[in-house]
Amino acid sequence: MVDPTKPSGTRILLVRHGETEWNRTHRFQGRSDVPLNERGRDQGHALALALKGEAIKAIYSSPLTRAIETAHLIKVFHPSVFLFEEDGLIEMDLGEFDGMDAVDWASRNAEFRKAWQENPASVTMPGGESLSDVQGRAVRALNRITALYPPGSTLLLCSHNFVNLTLVCYALEIPLDRFREFRQEPAALNILQMQGQRLRAEVVNECSHLKEDVRK
Repeated sequence: MVDPTKPSGTRILLVRHGETEWNRTHRFQGRSDVPLNERGRDQGHALALALKGEAIKAIYSSPLTRAIETAHLIKVFHPSVFLFEEDGLIEMDLGEFDGMDAVDWASRNAEFRKAWQENPASVTMPGGESLSDVQGRAVRALNRITALYPPGSTLLLCSHNFVNLTLVCYALEIPLDRFREFRQEPAALNILQMQGQRLRAEVVNECSHLKEDVRK
C-alpha cells in the first residue's frame, strides 16, 4: 500500500553560486571561469548552513569554479554525499559578449540590446547560445539526473543565473520571453519537484538565509 504521506516525486534543490568579482562589477561572465570572492564564499556558507539538515542524496554542479566552490561549501555538511560535475548545468555561452562590462556592452550593441529586451527568446548570443538552447540542455540534464534516483530522493543542483531562470520558466510553464519576471540572486535557493515527467516549482529565489551584509 502506498503511503500518502511519503513524497513520490524527486525533490530538487536548485541553487545559484555565490558572488564573484565579475558579478560585483557587472561584467558578463558566461563561461569565463571566475572564482567566488569573499562575499560569495560567505553567501555559500550561509546557504550551506540553511541546507545542512536536508537529506541530500547527491550533489551535481556546473563544472565552472564558482559553482564547484559553492557546491563544496554545501558538501561540508554532507561529507558522505557524492559531488558530480554536470556539463548540462554550465552557464549560458555568451559568445562574443563574455567578459564585457555591462554598461559598455549596452552602449556598443544598441540593436542587439533592443531585441534582447523586447523578445529575448528570439535572439542568440553571437558565437554563443540562445535561451532555448540553455533550457533544452538544462532540462535534458535534469531528466537524466533524476532518472538515476528513486522517488522521494532529494538532489542538489548548483548552477547559474540563466540556467536556473530557464528551468524555473520550464517548471512554471512560462515562455522564455518572460524570464525577467524572476530573479536569481547569488546563493539563491529554488525548490523544484519532479513528479514523473512533470516538473513543478515550489520555491523561487529564496534568500532569507542571507544576512543583509552578504546580499548583493
